[in-house]
Amino acid sequence: MKLDAVPGIDKLIFNINQRLLEVLHRGPSAEILEKLNELNLDTTLLKTEKSENENSGNESDAQDRKLLWKVLSINAFFFVVEGGAGYYYRSIGLLSDGLDMLADCLVYGLALWATGKNQAFRKNLAKLSGYFQLLLAIGGITEVIRRVFVSTETPDFLAMIIVSLMALAGNLWCLILLQKSASKEVHMQASMIFTSNDVLVNAGVIAAAILVFVTESRYPDLIIGSIVFYMVTRGAIRILKL
Repeated sequence: MKLDAVPGIDKLIFNINQRLLEVLHRGPSAEILEKLNELNLDTTLLKTEKSENENSGNESDAQDRKLLWKVLSINAFFFVVEGGAGYYYRSIGLLSDGLDMLADCLVYGLALWATGKNQAFRKNLAKLSGYFQLLLAIGGITEVIRRVFVSTETPDFLAMIIVSLMALAGNLWCLILLQKSASKEVHMQASMIFTSNDVLVNAGVIAAAILVFVTESRYPDLIIGSIVFYMVTRGAIRILKL
């Protein structure tokens, strides 16, 4: 967003892990460096060179959008499956994982909707995403507290394992699709990070189900649900701070 108003920029290619940014632009780079320095991220210019492909800025956009729609659809499907199963089988772990997938769907959907829109529109969508995720988290934490002090329900551990394995398969499918794309676009790399986190959550719910069976207690399920809602809360706050 910092570079949104700078003229002549065709494409931004992010390598999040190595903290590298490649800017494809026409014209001088002085204003670009000035804007990046204002972010206080210890910006350093590594090199400047002439691009061999003048049309490289738009080559992969259509493929990325198509892939994001696939990932969004898979997450939406498992939101319904996990959310419904969590309610029916009394598992806050499944319910929280389903709501986490809904939060991911919201991020993917808004990213697709915001493509090509101006900076103010994208900021408002990001803010909406943050508030919605925060609302989900507050509702989930409230339900955890209710079950701690009011409910004596013990979730169905076998249903937790079966449904979580299905969701794990869906997330691994998404991860394979994203890795095959080898896209350096920031929203695609962010999608891969979200999906990797979802795989860890699925493993956590499976572990909680095993502990529910061993201990005959609902508390492992409540603990994993609390962890997931904490993750959603932290993500929402980070979005709102932006």
